Amino acid sequence: MLESARKQIRVRQKLGKYRVLARISDGGFARVFKALDTIEGVHVALKVPHAHLVSKKTMGWFKQEARVNAALDHPNILPVKNAEIIDGHFVIAYPLGERSLAERLRSRMSTDRLFSYAEQMLEAVAHAHANGIVHCDLKPENFILFSGDRLRLGDFGVARLARRTVRGSGSGTLGFIAPEQAMGKTSPRADVFSLGLVLWNMLTGELPEWPFDWPPKGIERLRGKVHPDLLALLQRSMQIDPKKRFGDARQMLTAFRKILPRARRHLLKKRRQRNGSANTATIRDWKQVRFQHFERAFRKSLELDRVCGHCEGPVAETMSSCPWCAQELLFDADDTAYPEACPRCERGRKLDWRYCAWCYGKGFGDVSERSYPDRRYEDNCDKCDHPLMPFMRYCPGCRRKLNKKWRVEGSRSKCGKCGWGVVREYWEDCPWCGSRLSRE
Repeated sequence: MLESARKQIRVRQKLGKYRVLARISDGGFARVFKALDTIEGVHVALKVPHAHLVSKKTMGWFKQEARVNAALDHPNILPVKNAEIIDGHFVIAYPLGERSLAERLRSRMSTDRLFSYAEQMLEAVAHAHANGIVHCDLKPENFILFSGDRLRLGDFGVARLARRTVRGSGSGTLGFIAPEQAMGKTSPRADVFSLGLVLWNMLTGELPEWPFDWPPKGIERLRGKVHPDLLALLQRSMQIDPKKRFGDARQMLTAFRKILPRARRHLLKKRRQRNGSANTATIRDWKQVRFQHFERAFRKSLELDRVCGHCEGPVAETMSSCPWCAQELLFDADDTAYPEACPRCERGRKLDWRYCAWCYGKGFGDVSERSYPDRRYEDNCDKCDHPLMPFMRYCPGCRRKLNKKWRVEGSRSKCGKCGWGVVREYWEDCPWCGSRLSRE
């Protein structure tokens, strides 16, 4: 046992450059304190393992796990600021968040925000899995909220250490661990199961219990709230048989991102049904009113048949980024209005196109010899004479990059960078090149 590690840490005590201000939590592995870094002048969270877990034998484990945590560099993972022995205590310092996700879930939250948190959670765990790290203790208490609605996952590696040092090999938080993890078998699929439970808990307020029969409690509420594809994702992640789940959080994140635009459109449709038509005074969200005014004016000319998965603003399949929030637009091939979709960008294509009109890459293998007319064609390629639609980037006949400066019907504005047409009175950013639009 490290010398003086048996001594209790008290409020107002000084630990090196840190002054302890309050105790935040007390778990089976460690105590967490709020402290002031007297050198940097910022508040931090100090995690101090319980004295009975600290010995010469376990110190190597502590150091190794701290290195693993420090190596995970991602905006949704809680970084290690410092890890050292201070006055006989092993101390790990982290940035201090505002509160845990568990605390946030005690109050009402919009489904939009839940979707945002869900994506951030999946991104954090996917990054860990990509680096060969299994968390083993995913639960709302280990996701910490920071300003700007940033969610960060903490206790990386610490759960693995606890598995070695705390009673039994199947450690984790009861209620959030996979059945095989309770038997001592841990893998990325166990983290997938825990993520499914956390997401279910977030969306329904219920925590499924053993034997995890489908459907769990809360299904009635969820069926009327989210898209069926999101329900299917949750069902797959919570399968008892690990082989039937996603292989890891990276696969789960990819599936979630494909579903998210549909889930947001489903949510928007539900809202419109509750609020009535766009012409009624019951719509209170000024952003939605703005979106609806824009759609009425430009839906036909821009073919606004999609919504941004981030802000729910109306967008078109031809756009590269959202003109409302600047997020890169990712589309689902299943939703295209075209007969086929490009396997790279998942935007639509016609059967007689040899190349994608929206992204650059090799030609398509299954090209029809028949030519298909389309009312949207309004110009021809200068090189191969293939017909062109507005906002094409490349000729679908010869793959030549087009130099045309497409215009938006009904608007005289153009982007100062790419020269393509924009709707400056509505848009914040150019959807074709992503540059910020000035207010000239």
